[in-house]
Amino acid sequence: MWPKSWQAKNSYSHPMSTTSFTYKLDAGQQERLIRVLRQGNVRPVEMPYTRIAADAEGCRIALYTSGKCLVQGKGAQDWVLYNLEPLVLQQAGLGYEEELDPAVHDPHMGIDESGKGDFFGPMVIAAAYVNKPLAKTFAQNGVRDSKTVSSDRKAEEMAREIRKILQERYAVVTIGPRAYNRLYAKMRSVNAILAWGHARAIENLLEKVPDCPRALSDQFGPKSQVEKALLRNGRSITLEQRPKAESDPGVAAASILARAGFLAALRRLGEQYEINVPKGASDRVRTVAGELVAAHGPEVLLDTVKCHFRTTDAVLEAVGQTRDALPPEGRVTSKQSNRKWGK
Repeated sequence: MWPKSWQAKNSYSHPMSTTSFTYKLDAGQQERLIRVLRQGNVRPVEMPYTRIAADAEGCRIALYTSGKCLVQGKGAQDWVLYNLEPLVLQQAGLGYEEELDPAVHDPHMGIDESGKGDFFGPMVIAAAYVNKPLAKTFAQNGVRDSKTVSSDRKAEEMAREIRKILQERYAVVTIGPRAYNRLYAKMRSVNAILAWGHARAIENLLEKVPDCPRALSDQFGPKSQVEKALLRNGRSITLEQRPKAESDPGVAAASILARAGFLAALRRLGEQYEINVPKGASDRVRTVAGELVAAHGPEVLLDTVKCHFRTTDAVLEAVGQTRDALPPEGRVTSKQSNRKWGK
């Protein structure tokens, strides 16, 4: 249940359907909220009688001069769970998951990935075990979906804490660019690679926690893809997928571990080639990739990027090359999903 001091102040009656949250903040909490809004990924707005107001994804946050904080909108619940509680209130208050979904704190593993949309670097899939005591510890340490953590440094700090909390009860699978390009040329589908990586993470964690009964991940494709990719040791586990699974404590922990693994891999890549490797697929990414090709030849892309991205064509075109300059596994694009290597 919620702390008694909050129950009378919150403007909702059923947390699964609410789009409005109201809190009375003390002076310290108000200052923390102001810092969070000024430093976060939000858009400032002008509102009368407020100290600060801003629009975040799917919601508006307003701190009134009275000290009342109002969070409204379809994304309000997520913003309270992942930002207001851990960063401002500094304690877990929603606490309704266990009542509405009794299985949320039952022993299970959460799985999530990082790097899927980044041109440079690997795809990293992590699995994290959770039970009721671990979930409570995660909540006390502010563990949340990595997408709500704006700072890479903070995400890596959280990953170190999660590893300490879990000890050996986690698994991280890193599919480096060379292996990723080989898998894509064979599977012709990002979701198929994700399913393969999820299966490997599940099996690796089951070696450490063999009695884990259930695995939960975000919805990314048919569950049967993961089931088919599982080997004998993983076929007895119950697989679940659902939208916004990052609200689950195990999936949230896995998302942080995967992001930290991806960031570490980018650093190693940068050290290897003596460059600052950017994230995403921006103009800066294309520029750096072009510099690599100019210095090391087109084949360097197989060891540094996900070649099926259209960015590969732009990079090669800029240096007067085409995909024909790449080995067969680097020539495959998403439009060639039914063609054989090099054809």
